[in-house]
Amino acid sequence: MENKKNTCINNVTKPYLTIPIIPPDVTRYHLPKKVEVYEYYAISNGYSRVFKEEDGITGLGKQVILDPCLVSYMNLFINGVMQPKESYDVQSGSIMLKTVDVPIKGSPVILQMFKM
Repeated sequence: MENKKNTCINNVTKPYLTIPIIPPDVTRYHLPKKVEVYEYYAISNGYSRVFKEEDGITGLGKQVILDPCLVSYMNLFINGVMQPKESYDVQSGSIMLKTVDVPIKGSPVILQMFKM
């Protein structure tokens, strides 16, 4: 008599699945890693290409611009548009734009910094 357990409709054999055995000496990593996010907010005055910590919006607490060596990743947004890395330079405490034009007066300048 035919074994009905391992067959399904159309006489196709079901795949045999097992739980993989992981050796006890394998190192496991717990993800996700803890990520700290820092943000700097400023408003453009219409003529400056340099933004310092003192230029940050005061109502949001102490504004910091971290040293790029201490940060894993960063993004700069001007008026809601992410800027290419080639168009700005970040040092501890300041952002310098390398572009010919300056942001329009009143444009928000946001620097996101991610630290792992």
